[in-house]
Amino acid sequence: MDKVVIVGASLAGVHAAEALREHGYSGSITLVDQHVGPVHDRPPLSKGALSGKTPLSACVLRPESWAKEFAIDYLGGRSVVGLDTDSRFVTLEGGSRLPFDGLVIATGLRPRPAPWLPAGTPGLHLVRTDDDAQRLGDEMRSASSVVVVGGGFLGLEVASTARSLGLDVTVVEYESSLLSRVLPPELGEWFANVHRRNGVAVRTDTAVIGVQESQPGLTVRLSDGDEIETELLVVALGAEPVTEWLTGSGIEIDDGVVCNADLSTSVGGVVAAGDVVRWPHPETGKCVRLEHWTNAVEQGRHAAGTLLGANEPFRCVPYFWTDQFDARARFVGWVSPTHEIFVKSSHEDSLVVAFGDRDELQGALCVNEPKELAAMRRLIDQGTAWSEVADGDAKTDNVPTTDATRTVTPNEVGGMDE
Repeated sequence: MDKVVIVGASLAGVHAAEALREHGYSGSITLVDQHVGPVHDRPPLSKGALSGKTPLSACVLRPESWAKEFAIDYLGGRSVVGLDTDSRFVTLEGGSRLPFDGLVIATGLRPRPAPWLPAGTPGLHLVRTDDDAQRLGDEMRSASSVVVVGGGFLGLEVASTARSLGLDVTVVEYESSLLSRVLPPELGEWFANVHRRNGVAVRTDTAVIGVQESQPGLTVRLSDGDEIETELLVVALGAEPVTEWLTGSGIEIDDGVVCNADLSTSVGGVVAAGDVVRWPHPETGKCVRLEHWTNAVEQGRHAAGTLLGANEPFRCVPYFWTDQFDARARFVGWVSPTHEIFVKSSHEDSLVVAFGDRDELQGALCVNEPKELAAMRRLIDQGTAWSEVADGDAKTDNVPTTDATRTVTPNEVGGMDE
């Protein structure tokens, strides 16, 4: 293999490129991305960078010298529009082609659009790129109000940041509870109470049905008949995989790129990594897709190994975090609103919850409890029976804090991809 093309200068794409070199690959690597400029780490964009406490320069994932250091041909500002797996080339916007022997798909996600929102609406914001965070942050520092549509991790982090800057904040969520993709209603309510105590108005079971320009900025019309006047509107309705350029390529697509256990795709010599990937859960065999920082790092490195001939299945213990006001929430393992839960402790400022499935401890949520997080991680690694956890027989005392409990840098494993 002499020519590798990586589509997407994402967290996964960057780590795939580095892993190829570390594994001894000496051929050409071309990294293509539609954005121009340095690659930014996304987690700070909805937190420190948005508030202005963290300069965008501190959020750069790799310095400008990175590509030269790893002998990578970095093509920024170039969109890939097609893939020919028979002739082995990708097509760039404008018609030029890049031949490849091996291909890494790491195109990640794009924000899910809001059908009720006219394009180009003043005061409308998404938060995905460094430019998004810069623009919203600048406007928030001169505004007095914001409506955040979407009660997932990103929406709640933006709400927390906006409230810390003194804005009047309303969160509007269509589902009956916050964080409903990850947590059951009672835990979503715990996070809702965190926001209410800090002055955020939380509206669940409510949809936005229309937005129009008005004197203060925007009027947001809700499904219950209410209207909210606001200067700014942030849409955080989740994200969707960027896969349209793969149409007709023979790559299997179903809410992302469907991969085998080793992250190879349905076409030989083509692998995928990061938020765009769906692969078999190591226990259930059902395809899953994770949007976590840790997962993107590990999959990027694993996909590089697969491309070079390794055929090991990708396995992981997911780990991700979210910071909302003073609630430093850390998740480890597999968590789902359909899992059984055992609430070990619940207080206004802390929370420890275990998640079980198939009579085994699968995951945990710990808020402001780093020692409990380390203990839960150990129990998950040991394959602890759910009955031991639910009955209180699992031993979690006197477990030292581990690497899983601390905030990490882009060079370490851990975290959450936004």
